Amino acid sequence: MAINLLKNPDERNDPPRPLMEHLMALRDMLIFGAVAWLVCAIVAGVCSPWILNWLKSPAGSSEELLQGLDLTTGVWTIISICGWGGTALAFPFIAYAVLRFVFPALTNREKFVLMTILIAGSALFLAGVALAYAKTLPMIVVAFQKINEWVGIPSTIIRIDGYISIVLKTIIAFGLVFQLPIILFVLGWFGIVTSKALREKRRVAIVLSFFLAMFLTPPDPMSQLFMAVPLCLLYELSIWMIWLKEKGSLH
Repeated sequence: MAINLLKNPDERNDPPRPLMEHLMALRDMLIFGAVAWLVCAIVAGVCSPWILNWLKSPAGSSEELLQGLDLTTGVWTIISICGWGGTALAFPFIAYAVLRFVFPALTNREKFVLMTILIAGSALFLAGVALAYAKTLPMIVVAFQKINEWVGIPSTIIRIDGYISIVLKTIIAFGLVFQLPIILFVLGWFGIVTSKALREKRRVAIVLSFFLAMFLTPPDPMSQLFMAVPLCLLYELSIWMIWLKEKGSLH
């Protein structure tokens, strides 16, 4: 398929269609996406015990630490897992539906760029989630426990709903900030930013990376470093990608 896309990059394979056909295709895309999300949400709900064990892992092996203190905690935990888990599982199907709708209107070159951005964005999101889960979240738990002990409130029990909220927000925050190279590359592709301008703003970007990490992670230096340092490295990667595009190495 890649050979066909690059053979004639400006070719469109789909002839113009009436407005009603476009509306029907849009309807089919929305229905397919909604059904996919619903099915994936149900699957996530059925798998709630296993997903919850995965979410609890950064807190350590102690089962007594995380507790549900309300009668409805289990219900709200399942609802939360259905919502976030269903969205994560349904993303490939929703992306497929969207691509199936927009691809006929794109040239082969645009299709190739869009697919590359989608694959790279997904890989970077997973990398951010993996870093947050493996390194940052265990430090967050320890940091909050140390803070509680310092102010005289030892955390022998942690509310499971509050803990899950922190876990989900952290991994999503890491996944989203790891999209920085994609955003900057798209801006560079359309000529909105240049590699020279990004190099000149490098110091500002480093300060903003640490400033952003300060707000998205707990007040412990290691967690902030685990977000800020990758952000700085991804910024440098963006500069090189845009530079290659400017030099004509990327088309």
